[in-house]
Formats: sequence, structure tokens, C-alpha cells
Amino acid sequence: MVFPNYHYVNLEDETTVSEMELNRKGFIERHCNGLIIDEVQRMPEILDAVQVVVDANPHANIVLTGSNNLQLTQKVTQSLAGRTAMLTLLPFAVAELTADDRALDDFGMMHRGFYPAVWAGNIPPQDLYRQYYNTYLQRDIQQVMNIRHLAEFRKFIVISASRIGCEFNAKSISNELGVSLPTIQEWMNVLEATYVAFRLQPFYRNIGKRLVKTPKVYFYDVGLVCYLLGINDAHQLETHPLRGQIFENMVVAEVMKHQFNHGLDNNVYFYRDRSQHEVDIVLDEGLNSLRAFEVKLSPVIHKDFYKSMQYFKSLFEQETRQTQVINTGRDNSDDLMAGHFNYRDIENYL
Repeated sequence: MVFPNYHYVNLEDETTVSEMELNRKGFIERHCNGLIIDEVQRMPEILDAVQVVVDANPHANIVLTGSNNLQLTQKVTQSLAGRTAMLTLLPFAVAELTADDRALDDFGMMHRGFYPAVWAGNIPPQDLYRQYYNTYLQRDIQQVMNIRHLAEFRKFIVISASRIGCEFNAKSISNELGVSLPTIQEWMNVLEATYVAFRLQPFYRNIGKRLVKTPKVYFYDVGLVCYLLGINDAHQLETHPLRGQIFENMVVAEVMKHQFNHGLDNNVYFYRDRSQHEVDIVLDEGLNSLRAFEVKLSPVIHKDFYKSMQYFKSLFEQETRQTQVINTGRDNSDDLMAGHFNYRDIENYL
């Protein structure tokens, strides 16, 4: 839709791959004024040919897409450094859904997740996530690294899904699985490199502390979380003990999508201190510009929801310019100090 006149090729297509292998440079040269190469991780060596063509044609316009972030980033930084713009495209944001799709109830929204095929192809969530999970383990993971303990790695993914919204305790998981601590840390790096999960860093004004303190773990898509936790439908999710964490995960991921979709840096954090004061989301937008949000799976608002944000604001009074609750309520007419808005309206409030 963004580049309707560009020539499009998909490297999942064996015929296309065979054609390009005969003369990669020539193929790219013919279409260098407007070319989209999809699933480029299937042929990473093509980036060498792209480099040669771009060197000779400084006005070339080539879009490369792929799902293996680790492999692509390494190759791009080697051959195309300084000549590329990199964009992170996560699953659908709520704002990208149609009005009819957005009418789905909150638990139905969480259970379906936001992978395009669930919405555009109307594929049942359980079928899609089962296929995605199996393909991910059998093919994508092996391209990143050779997982020797695949059974333990499967358990690691499920354990990680069960601990969304919690601090990532690699040592605890290591003891539980009987796998070394460096292996657990490496596996978490793999989940991040393949856009399955991410670590949300704690907020500190001291940058050094941000790097050494314990992050939280979230998944990029809550539909996959529901599948991994054995939640088969929205009704099960409605009474599931982790429903609050799953909602929090969805909202945090929505904020991340907003940042990436607008070409912004990842400046999303959480706040927690020794006294257990905690704020779910902190956006650090530079000098004297902090925004704090509390996430609540509740259609109604209670004054207690604002306590942690009020404490946060007392610490960073001159810098905090927005404190609000993100919830499932539709009524934004209350006059509480911080205010609130529905998670479906994140695009309007950020």
C-alpha cells in the first residue's frame, strides 16, 4: 500500500529464488528504482548484491523486509551501514483494525492477538498460533542458533509466557529447568531477536542503573501468550488468574507499537523502588518530559489506582507532564486528578 508501484518479490517463492540466484545483481539493477524484497532472511547473501547496486545507483529505492532481526542486522551493518533506514513493524495495533473488529469485547481482543492473518484471513487464533509456534521452533530458531535442548527451550518459552509483567529472574528459571544461567540468558536474547518477547527496562535517571537493574518480560503478542498458557477461548481468559497481566502486556505492547510506528526510539520503561511503589509505563521523552501510566483491567476507576503515579510525580514533579490510568472503561468524564482513557484510544492520547 505504501509503495504500490514497486516491483514485489517474495523469497519464500522457490521460482523467484531460482531466478535471482542466476543473476542477483542483474535482477536488482533492473528494478532498483522501486523494489520490495520480502522474507530477505531466506537469502541473506543478496545483500552483497544490493550493496553493489546501491553504490552504483545512489538514488536506488529498495525495501527489504524480514523476520530474523539478528541475522539481518548483522548483515546490514556489515554491507549497508549508513545507507539504510531501519523500521520495526510489530503486529497490528488496535488503531489499525477496522471499526467492526474494534467492536470485539476486551477479552476477545486479547485472545485473538494481533497477527495480521487472524484478522485479515479470519484464521482461528488457536490454529494460527499453533502453526506459528511449531514453525518458529522447527525453522526460525534453528536459523538463529542451534538449540541443543529443544524440549527445555519449549518449557522456557511457556515459563516466560507465564511470567509476563514480572521481573525476569534468569537464575530462578535456570534452577527450574536445570539449564545453565548463561543458556537462559542466551535463550532470552533469541526470543528478543526473533520478536517473540522483549525486556522492559526499569526507569532511572542514572543511565548506568537502568542497564544493571532487573527488567520485566513481555511478549509482543498476547494471542501467542494465550496459546502458550492453554487459554482456548475468550471465556476462559475472562476468569484466568493471569488475565490482568495479559491485559497489561497488551497495553505495554500497544505503547511500543505506537513508538515504532511513528519512527520513534524505544523510550518505554517501568518504575519500581524498594518500597514497592510501581508505575507500569514511563515514557521518557527527554528533558522535563516524563509521562506515567498505570494499567488496570477495570471499566471503573478507583482513587487507589493513582497512588503510585502520585508518588512518582512527587519524585519528578518538575518533569512529569502526564499521569493517567489506561483501562477498559469507555467513560472519560471523571474529574480525578490523573484522569484515564481506554486502551483502544492509545493512538489519540500518546
